[in-house]
Amino acid sequence: MNSALFTTFLFMPFFAIAQIKGDLIKEFQTLDDSLAWNLKFEDEGKGTWQEKWFLDGKKARITHSKKGMHFQAGPEQGNNSHHAVLWTKKSFEGNLKIEYEYTKTDTMERNVNILYVQATGKDTPPYHKDIAVWSELRETPKMSTYFNNMNTLHISYAAISPEGNKYVRARRYPTGPQRGFKETVVKPSYDDERSLFQTDETYAITVIKTSDRLFFKVKGKETEKVFTWNLEGWKPIAEGRVGLRHMFTRSARYANFKIYGN
Repeated sequence: MNSALFTTFLFMPFFAIAQIKGDLIKEFQTLDDSLAWNLKFEDEGKGTWQEKWFLDGKKARITHSKKGMHFQAGPEQGNNSHHAVLWTKKSFEGNLKIEYEYTKTDTMERNVNILYVQATGKDTPPYHKDIAVWSELRETPKMSTYFNNMNTLHISYAAISPEGNKYVRARRYPTGPQRGFKETVVKPSYDDERSLFQTDETYAITVIKTSDRLFFKVKGKETEKVFTWNLEGWKPIAEGRVGLRHMFTRSARYANFKIYGN
């Protein structure tokens, strides 16, 4: 949905909004069915996380149960050392589909969860293209270290602004001389998502990224919604790792994490 259509969407009656939602779900499914997906990564979340992931940040706690992998950032609000990011050890090329079950376990009404889609370093010293090479520079996982020095797509979700606004938003890193953090936003920004990501409810998340489109589908017990962004005009993302960021104080459980390529 382009920005003009999104503006129109805000002023449509309910039946028209429902039609657009249905069309987006159909568009998502058509794209999903048209691509020949091959499984590249799988983690039920019940084993040892170190086998397939590595961690930025020393304040995080990760545990496992029959329900999946529980990932907790540090508890101290405002302390950058209490952020945490889990990265896949594997890197992925080309079109990508990411599937997982997400359950918010904190009760915070602020801060953000982020999915990083195909992250590499910006490839100027010391920010090597392989982000594992400069992991020590992320022992304190300050947000700016990522958006200034990584080449990646970012999806904020289960996200709550300081004003209490719940949103879903995509960004394209890195910043640069002509692009500050505010200019990394890929429009539209979905800024009123109060019904999604309730504590202790499990949501099935599916992300599809191609050279020119990004889709984020969320399905809960009583809701299904597709968010989409047009990536035309942005430099394509060709490869990289997948990452899960929890800002300080945030926690969630992950299960049945799968990544497909084609």
